[in-house]
Amino acid sequence: MRDRDLVRLHWPVELRGAFDALFGIDDAFGDVVTSASQPALAAIKLAWWREALERLDTAPAPAEPRLRAAADELLSRGISGSELAGLEEGWAALPQPTPDEKTLDLRGQRLFTLAGRLLTNMPPELQAGRLWSQVDLARRMGRPLPEGVKLSVSPRKLRPLTMLAALAWRDAARGLPLESEATPARSWTILRHRLTGR
Repeated sequence: MRDRDLVRLHWPVELRGAFDALFGIDDAFGDVVTSASQPALAAIKLAWWREALERLDTAPAPAEPRLRAAADELLSRGISGSELAGLEEGWAALPQPTPDEKTLDLRGQRLFTLAGRLLTNMPPELQAGRLWSQVDLARRMGRPLPEGVKLSVSPRKLRPLTMLAALAWRDAARGLPLESEATPARSWTILRHRLTGR
């Protein structure tokens, strides 16, 4: 079980499929970057995903399950394929010899913006998205953990999303080695965040 499985339980039942579809697209980009043997190959595969997502705005989804889920769960809720394709930019920076940190942060900012729109019309705290993305990349790829992290108190309507940032803050504060996911202590962090926004 992953942290995301715990967080998903706090989303409204009717939005859990959309949650899965959104993070599934992010995972598709992540799988390309973590499995490609060469940066050029990663760039080609990332471009395929970006273009396939952009085509969802004008054509039916192909047989690929994550693209179909995106079409079924996200386009119907006002999130376009082009917006989903925008997640590629942050991932595309990773195979570079010296990735630009601001470009890397776009991934978390954009993902949290889209997820926040699913939950409410309130804009999410972009720092929460950046923090979550930085810690997620530390887990996936061994990148450095962020230091000196501060988060604002999250509005109640956004807490099903910012729970992920609360867990990332816990990881950044504790440092290496990273704690296992979905532990009882992490469940408590989620519940505390739901109650207090911290």
